[in-house]
Amino acid sequence: MPRLSPDAPVIGADCEIGDSNFGAYVQIGAGSRIAHSTLGDYSYCDRMCDIANASVGKFANIAAFVRIGPTDHPMDRASLHHFLYRSSYYWEDAADDPAFFARRRARRCEIGHDTWIGHGAVIRPEVTVGHGAVVGAGAIVTRDVAPYTIVAGNPARPIRPRFGPGVAERMLALAWWDWDHARLRAALEDFRTLGAEAFLDRHGG
Repeated sequence: MPRLSPDAPVIGADCEIGDSNFGAYVQIGAGSRIAHSTLGDYSYCDRMCDIANASVGKFANIAAFVRIGPTDHPMDRASLHHFLYRSSYYWEDAADDPAFFARRRARRCEIGHDTWIGHGAVIRPEVTVGHGAVVGAGAIVTRDVAPYTIVAGNPARPIRPRFGPGVAERMLALAWWDWDHARLRAALEDFRTLGAEAFLDRHGG
């Protein structure tokens, strides 16, 4: 794997990127499609991810084959088919429906800092996954996920908190994801070796 850079994302082969912005040290896995989205510093997705209309925080860990913000079809119309809004695909004298696409783009997902989205999970539009949360592999997330909560299943439901009482609040207050690159490097050994509470005790959280 090439070394990551603060200047430009590392984008794998055969990706489709449109109307999206990436922070420092971002990696996009091969075959992924990213549209109308942002990924914050240090975030990455593995191969074959489909992310649309999403704001992804820093240090997000997105496994392969995840889908965030899957779009809906118009269930309240006479037909579900995309000839209704991608009309130019079918008729030379018919325009696409810009209002439909604007409504889709407005239904944004929010993925917090230091999150882990497991293999093959789906995050529905307008869902917020809180900071530090974990979404199990194959989960279908239809409701907001509280910070530092582990969810799994279809539909996804809380399994347990990631940490014991009070630790999540301390971690949110510390907000280490806002540290600069040099401070992260200085604390690297503590990130590697200390449990969450010991880390907080040492770093003032």
